[in-house]
Amino acid sequence: MRMDIEIRKLSPDLAEKYVHFFDTTPHDDNIDEHKCYCVCWSNDDYEGKDFSTVEKRREYALQYVRGNNIEGYLAYKEDKIVGWCNANTKSDCLKCVSWRMFMNHVPIEELDSGLKVKSVFCFVIAPEMRRKGIATILLERVCEDAAKDGFDFVEAYPYKESSYRSTDFGGYYEMYKKCGFFVFLETEQGLVMRKKLR
Repeated sequence: MRMDIEIRKLSPDLAEKYVHFFDTTPHDDNIDEHKCYCVCWSNDDYEGKDFSTVEKRREYALQYVRGNNIEGYLAYKEDKIVGWCNANTKSDCLKCVSWRMFMNHVPIEELDSGLKVKSVFCFVIAPEMRRKGIATILLERVCEDAAKDGFDFVEAYPYKESSYRSTDFGGYYEMYKKCGFFVFLETEQGLVMRKKLR
């Protein structure tokens, strides 16, 4: 399987293909009006933005990819996008809408300590390609590049089954553990897991 999958870092020239992937891939609850285009996890300040409709989120997605506000990796199989992982510098994302709404349980000590943390926020895998290890391949690439780019940790936020969120877009504990992550913090809302890079 690994030989069939190519991982490409998201770049401005891939904006249209990125948006097309979200256009044609079901959201995790299969409700088209909920398609997020991953605009809620970005390095842009949410203040004053309107993400209330799928059309507005789609337009922001094009703008954000072209402006490097959404960062991450695309998985390709035979030149077709089959997976996405949103991975951005944690300290750059503290004003995005999803951070403000869902992440008050996550410490942000790197702002004072100088730690450089890469955050993995989200995975989207095409339905026909799920359970084939694509999220793991994406995560391994995130960690590899983060190490090369001088990050101290890669951090992830899988939810507990019993928490107020049942969606799996944040990835699973087992996948992170297999890739060398440890539980840094356990809260009612979910886990904070880290992989030490140096």
